[in-house]
Amino acid sequence: MSMSSIISIVVGIVLVLNVLLAIIIVFQERKDIGSTWAWLLVLSFIPVLGFILYLLFAQNFRTIKLFHWDDFKKLHYEKRLLAQMDCIQAGEFQFKNEIAQKYDDLIYMYLNENQALLTEDNQLEIFTEGKAKFDRLFQDIQAAQQSVHVQYYIYRRDNLGKKLLDLLTEKARQGVKVRLLYDELGSRQLTRGFFKDFLEAGGEAEAFFPSKLHLINLRINYRNHRKLVIIDGKIGYVGGFNVGDEYLGLKKKFGYWRDTHLRVEGNAVYSMQIRFILDWSQASQHHEITYSPSLFPEMETKDQVSMQVVTSGPDSSLEHIKNGYIKMILSAKSSVYIQTPYFVPDPSVFDALRIAALSGVDVHIMIPDKPDHPFIYWATLSHVGELLKLGVKVYLYEKGFIHAKTVVIDDEIASVGTANMDYRSFRLNFEVNAFIYHEPTAKELNQIFIKDIEHSSLLTLEEYEQRSRFVRIKESISRLLSPIL
Repeated sequence: MSMSSIISIVVGIVLVLNVLLAIIIVFQERKDIGSTWAWLLVLSFIPVLGFILYLLFAQNFRTIKLFHWDDFKKLHYEKRLLAQMDCIQAGEFQFKNEIAQKYDDLIYMYLNENQALLTEDNQLEIFTEGKAKFDRLFQDIQAAQQSVHVQYYIYRRDNLGKKLLDLLTEKARQGVKVRLLYDELGSRQLTRGFFKDFLEAGGEAEAFFPSKLHLINLRINYRNHRKLVIIDGKIGYVGGFNVGDEYLGLKKKFGYWRDTHLRVEGNAVYSMQIRFILDWSQASQHHEITYSPSLFPEMETKDQVSMQVVTSGPDSSLEHIKNGYIKMILSAKSSVYIQTPYFVPDPSVFDALRIAALSGVDVHIMIPDKPDHPFIYWATLSHVGELLKLGVKVYLYEKGFIHAKTVVIDDEIASVGTANMDYRSFRLNFEVNAFIYHEPTAKELNQIFIKDIEHSSLLTLEEYEQRSRFVRIKESISRLLSPIL
């Protein structure tokens, strides 16, 4: 058989596979229209590479139960959940603050679709700088008596990473049960050798979705973006900070790092502990966590901050955090404040913002002035450009890099967590956010936003429309590919 005949056969096989894959994408996967067209374009223009990319980046986890914990039933969680739902539906729930009562429909939605318990006895501390956050975290870990559970998307092998691991190793030697969960892609610098002393001291470390083949990870597109720390089941941390020197503002590329993170005391930590254990159980095949009352102590605090800990990921057919963003935005009567490093909303979120702006709601969006991912940055500019035409105020943060993921509505409710305002956070990453129903907290977050305006420039429609033709081309290409970025 001649070489030309072999090439013709190979090309024919590739074309047939492309057609079959296109059929699967359109009829079986039932993806959203934007994502479907993006993948069809990739398959059409780069057939061989496109086929490989689809296998790597477009797996479907919705039919697989990824998270389970054998001792989960011992918590009587479903009983508590159903009791809250029944009381809210019957109008008999005794809310501890009027803001939570006002947004009982949002609370019920998350009870119903995400099994997110409402807790109303929480105390919050907000951090916007890395040094303050990690100083407080180190103090809490130093005082730990029973357990320390640490989970980060990015864990660097640098000064901060080593300092934290040294402290965790010290606590493990003291007999505290210390577990460290990291995402393999986000923390790709880490090796088992890095954990040698920690493991010998009795600590446990696991990677989420590790590579099964050397240098090849078939789950590369689905990462655990959550950042959680739970100490003695009583103190919890959640927000945008990862572990690395750049989060202390020590890297020239980014300079000052502006983020938002929460320290939580109260029974919301109960939900954070469950989330960690579920993620840990998925990642670990050798260190199963056995139920103990010490993991879930009952707590009392003086404050009455109402909140739900909401999670989302590609294992669910519902985009939980995105649904909450939409409902919050559409409920706004006076103001919407958003801070996000990446603003690539899907049509549903974009329409919610457009409706809010057209309804006279004062919409403010703050994004970085400098990109860390060029394609996403150009897609971000494309989206905010459209909103400028509707009177939305867009601020470019110039002091350094803003990585905060916050939404505040009417100075009454807020969301702080790990989810960005983009397709990846909504559909591909495993995320966790705190949805907070507490006026003083919402006002504090708004004051932080207003203070950040001092270090930002207002992007005007006139400035945006003066961008070069080359920038317009980059925006168009990036926006076309945004469903799969």
